[in-house]
Amino acid sequence: LKCFTAALALLSVSYANAQNGPKLTDPEIAHVAVTANKIDIGYAEIAKQKSKNADVIKFAETMANDHQAIINQAVALATKLHVTPKGNSLSKTLMSGAEKTKAMLRSKSGKAFDKAYIDNEVAYHKAVISVVEKTLIPQAHNTELKGLLEKVVPTLKTHLEHAEMVQSNVKKHG
Repeated sequence: LKCFTAALALLSVSYANAQNGPKLTDPEIAHVAVTANKIDIGYAEIAKQKSKNADVIKFAETMANDHQAIINQAVALATKLHVTPKGNSLSKTLMSGAEKTKAMLRSKSGKAFDKAYIDNEVAYHKAVISVVEKTLIPQAHNTELKGLLEKVVPTLKTHLEHAEMVQSNVKKHG
């Protein structure tokens, strides 16, 4: 519980900084989007190695595949637009928080791992949806980049619903 609360707090702080700080450029928005997807793939890889729960493993496989597909779309768009994603304080903050969360996940096993992983996934998707809707989409200048971000939101919301369903099952059987 502590770990995913920390991840949510970190994303909330990141969101507040993005709102109050300098506006993100399109290359920075592209970098944040790719970073957020890479982070969730990293969490999924840990889950695929550590979990014995079929629902958790299936969810992790879906996360890895879907988030890689989003990265591929973002890279294709960046290439088409001749835009190089640019690192920034928001993507650095996301990576820093992700490293802490990965360390926490690696320290757990069995049902405690499943609960920590799926609780983190619920919190992470809620936070990412908020950042995409309230920061990245409004600050995107390029219409194709904005369109890609808008197209991804329903997928993220489906992931959240799936995570909440798995979370409910993990609680029942944990």
